[in-house]
Amino acid sequence: MPSIRLGLIGDNIAASLSPALHRLAGEMCGLDVRYDLLVPRELNLDFDATFDRARDSGYRGLNITYPYKERVLARVRIDDPRIRAIAACNTLVFDGENAVGTNTDYSGFLGAYRANFGAAPPGRVAMAGCGGVGKAIGFALAELDAKTLHLFDTDRSKAGELARALAVIYPALDVQIALSIPHACENADGLVNCTPAGMVGIGGSAFPETLGPGIAWAFDAVYTPIDTPFLRSARAAGLSIMSGDELLLHQGIDCFRFFTSRTIDLTELRRVLGQSNPGSGARGPTR
Repeated sequence: MPSIRLGLIGDNIAASLSPALHRLAGEMCGLDVRYDLLVPRELNLDFDATFDRARDSGYRGLNITYPYKERVLARVRIDDPRIRAIAACNTLVFDGENAVGTNTDYSGFLGAYRANFGAAPPGRVAMAGCGGVGKAIGFALAELDAKTLHLFDTDRSKAGELARALAVIYPALDVQIALSIPHACENADGLVNCTPAGMVGIGGSAFPETLGPGIAWAFDAVYTPIDTPFLRSARAAGLSIMSGDELLLHQGIDCFRFFTSRTIDLTELRRVLGQSNPGSGARGPTR
């Protein structure tokens, strides 16, 4: 059986199920996949040294997660102009001394949104967090014909940076920078969390526990845990919800295709993942 070595560079990834996703996807198409978790501080290395070690050790490719999706840009070539505009990379393959990158958070959110919410456009969206995953999802929401995007980040410069990048590709989109989360949520149809709030080891929620009227749907990019305080509040308020494991599942299939040129059936992958993690309570994996 042909073998391939993959890995994930990030912090706070001990609970990741990305290794299971890629190993099982490999089994589905006759590949022996080794997938390693690479935490720079645990290796006593910085990000660049961790990247170099993976490249020099024969890894085919890497996933990149928080907080390195923007830092890795200096180490990869990105051919797709839309992904270059997003300015965040979460997937790369090595080509000798070089690396080619893409962003499957963008493509994965498109697939996950359509699978969960159908053809209905997102409407007016309040989004918290404009870092690596926020950039990708902001572009995906624009591609899904969002009516407006109200962006909030505690680092106001990040919100401005994303607004300017969106204006280049989607000049007709109404993008506004909110002064606060309550300001962002005014007249919103959908809420999107792209901050680490709610993550294992961090906790909390980017949005207030009591949500205003008129909001129809919510998405949380956090995947450990799946059932975050934000999504529990959204569910209690009667919103349609999509959790971070749905994004992971869809972007994981896109990652695997980028790594191997193999296409995996989503329904079958979801089934075998559920069998391999029967006590997880997840519909899909968490990275």
